[in-house]
Amino acid sequence: MRPLRSLLAGVFAAGLLAAPALAQEGESLPHQKWSFDSLFGTFDLAAAQRGFQVYSNVCANCHSLQYLHYRDLSGIGLDGDEIKAIAAAVTVPQGLDDQGNPKDGPATPANQFRSPFANEKAARAANNGALPPDLSLIVNAREGGADYIYGILTGFVPAPSGFKMQDGMYYNKMFPGHQIGMPQPLQDGTVEYTDGTSNNLDQEAHDVITFLSWAANPELVERKQIGVRVILFLVFMAGITYAVKRKLWSDVH
Repeated sequence: MRPLRSLLAGVFAAGLLAAPALAQEGESLPHQKWSFDSLFGTFDLAAAQRGFQVYSNVCANCHSLQYLHYRDLSGIGLDGDEIKAIAAAVTVPQGLDDQGNPKDGPATPANQFRSPFANEKAARAANNGALPPDLSLIVNAREGGADYIYGILTGFVPAPSGFKMQDGMYYNKMFPGHQIGMPQPLQDGTVEYTDGTSNNLDQEAHDVITFLSWAANPELVERKQIGVRVILFLVFMAGITYAVKRKLWSDVH
C-alpha cells in the first residue's frame, strides 16, 4: 500500500493535479510552521483529529479521500470504538439485495471513505462544471505542499477593482490566475471544536492541512526514524572503519 501511495503521489504531481507554483503576479508562498516539517518533526495528533473534523464537516461535501479506509484513522490516535462509530454513521453501497437492486448500509472500518458523488459527471454537475480533486494525496501533488494549500484556504479576498471575474468563479489571491471554482470553504467559526481550541480561520486551515498531510504521508514519522537510525549507523561504521584503518597502518611510516 505504501509503495502505491508513493507512485500515485508521483503521478499526481506530474499529471493533471499538479499545479503551477504560483501565478507570477506578486504573491509569495505563505510559509507556515508545521509540526511535521523538520527532520525530527511529528504529526500533532490533536491537530490532525481536529482537521479530520474540519474535513468531515466541510471538505467531505465535495472532496473524496479515496485512498483512505476508515480503519486508517487509528493513525491519528482514534481508537477502535471511535472508528467504528465514525464509519457506522456513513452509508455506503452494500451490493445487491435479493431482488437484484443496489442496497446501502452502514460502513465498517474496512470500507474506503465514502465519495460525496457517485461519479465524475455527478461531481461536475454539482460544481458548475469543475471537478473537485480527491484530497488523499493533495499535499504531495501540489507544488509548495502544505504551504500552498494553506495559501489557497486563506487566500479568498474581494477581487480588485477592475478585475473581471468569470461567472461562477471566486477570487483567490494565491491561486494561479486568481479565479477558482471553489467558494471559500473555511472562515472564522466554521466548526466548533470540542477541545476548546480557537476556531478561527488560521487554526481551521492549519488543522485540516495537518490531517491531509498525514493522509498523504501516514508513514512519514516512521521514515524519519529509519533515516535517523541509518545515518547514525553510517556514522558509527565510518568511525569503526577509520579506527581499523589507523590500527592496520600504524606501523607504516
